[in-house]
Amino acid sequence: MLQTRFPQLFYFLLVALIPALIPVSDFSVYADIREARYWLETEFSETTLEPEQQLREMEWFITAAKPYRNMTVRVVSERIDAHFYEANTLAKAFEDITGIKVIHEVTGEDDVIKKLQAQIDLNFSIYDAYINDSDLIGTHFRSNNVVPISEFIAGDGAEVTLPTLDLEDFIGLRFTTAPDGKIYQLPDQQFANLYWYRHDWFSRPELKQQFQARYGYELNVPKNWSAYEDIAEFFSVYVKEIDGQRVYGHMDYGNADPSLGWRFSDAWLSMAGVGDPGIPNGLPVDEWGIRIEGCRPVGASVARGGALNSPAAIYATRKFVDWLHKYAPPEAQRMNFTQAGAVPGRGNIAQQIFWYTAFTAAMTDPALPVNDADGTPKWRMAPSPHGAYWQQGMKLGYQDVGAWTFLKSTPVNRRKAAWLYAQFVVSKTVSLRKTLVGLAPIRLSDIESEYFTDIAHKYGGLVEFYRSPARNYWTPTGSNVPDYPGLSNLWWQNIGAAVDGSKSAEQVMNQLAVRMDQEMGRLQFQMKGPCRPALNPVQSEDYWYQQPGAPKAKLVNENPKGVTQSYPQSLERWR
Repeated sequence: MLQTRFPQLFYFLLVALIPALIPVSDFSVYADIREARYWLETEFSETTLEPEQQLREMEWFITAAKPYRNMTVRVVSERIDAHFYEANTLAKAFEDITGIKVIHEVTGEDDVIKKLQAQIDLNFSIYDAYINDSDLIGTHFRSNNVVPISEFIAGDGAEVTLPTLDLEDFIGLRFTTAPDGKIYQLPDQQFANLYWYRHDWFSRPELKQQFQARYGYELNVPKNWSAYEDIAEFFSVYVKEIDGQRVYGHMDYGNADPSLGWRFSDAWLSMAGVGDPGIPNGLPVDEWGIRIEGCRPVGASVARGGALNSPAAIYATRKFVDWLHKYAPPEAQRMNFTQAGAVPGRGNIAQQIFWYTAFTAAMTDPALPVNDADGTPKWRMAPSPHGAYWQQGMKLGYQDVGAWTFLKSTPVNRRKAAWLYAQFVVSKTVSLRKTLVGLAPIRLSDIESEYFTDIAHKYGGLVEFYRSPARNYWTPTGSNVPDYPGLSNLWWQNIGAAVDGSKSAEQVMNQLAVRMDQEMGRLQFQMKGPCRPALNPVQSEDYWYQQPGAPKAKLVNENPKGVTQSYPQSLERWR
């Protein structure tokens, strides 16, 4: 049952009775409970728990944390609203309640990965825990450097594991579980990339009439890339101006830095149709274009059975570059992920094919031109349109799952203290409030709560997405990628040349595929275990194009007629 107010009399009586139940030598516990009561009343009143259930959770944290009081633990995470809330509010609450001080550092995602890799390379404890993307699951389970959460809970961490943690309530747990069946990370926040558009503009009769006359079908939510491209052209080239403002039919970013790599590795190729059908990542070829046999990566290039330089991948890259140059604001070519995220909120973007829901919280400000004065959004989010090579049953997008990760190089006592903090920020006492701040839900109980029903209209489809089965099909990078820190850098280092025009899409993808094979070839001899890479021998590309599935031969028509659907119809695709 949702509780938004706590019975004051209940707390008064409970706290009044507590001193009689506590030994004289441990009145610090009484002080901690008073701190817990304060935080429950002032910050954590939005919850799926009853008041007494919340207090019992806090009592458990107080007791479990006693051996670690006055310890300082260090954790690091990327820059998104959920983690700023943890660093600025939840770390303080945790210290007040448990006596454990937390230094929660927030930095760039690429820097988080560098710090994680540095601790692994040095085999020396730098941070006590990391919140890093589950995209690294393939690295974690092959490396023998990460403590699997499932093993820790059953072993050293048993005494400091929250009885009400309820792992089955975490919607992203399948993404942090490796092929060996072990849970390596605990989900902390989740956000997806979806299609975003100005529903108010798409509903204007004069614009719908103009679009119908020019393209022969209705201006509405695009189902395929052809429709997306037509809509982009329509607003950028023919409409040009709405209510006195220059408008654009597309938004993206192209600055050559690590975030350009995420733009591609975060499943852009899956939307084009590069890999094979099969959830979560395509089998045997995934959204990175990597072919897998059993659990062993065997190649990324077409010559080795992969699809990274296949016609579908070249098509995906060419569309990305063409749309960025033709239909996005000129400054977008010099922007990175963070800079580009705020642009749709300015009110001059008609649609964005690849929009991270991590920006939802920032997009809800009533002062923005994309919202009505009462905060009701003029925009909506919908299923991603698919490219010409996409087939039913294939992955169609990406979901980021930032998750708690613990390394074996961290001393056990420090790992236990950090594990307490990790559980606190995802506990049922805290999780709903954190979700409302960052809009990156992790618990099914929060998603299905009455509170989410009441606020669904404010978020343009976010609640509908997370209440649908689609939350299982928009998936993170899978376990096929054997060394995410090393291989992910190859994307932006190569794609940047296509963006600046110094190389063609075909040249870039050929080069990227070769480099990916080279790196996996190196890992073949560097890694141990049955799931290390084992490259296929080189064969003719024609041989692979004649085999079922990916890699796929070039289509005669990569630009079929555009197809659109109404917003309610698009939501049905999720259901």
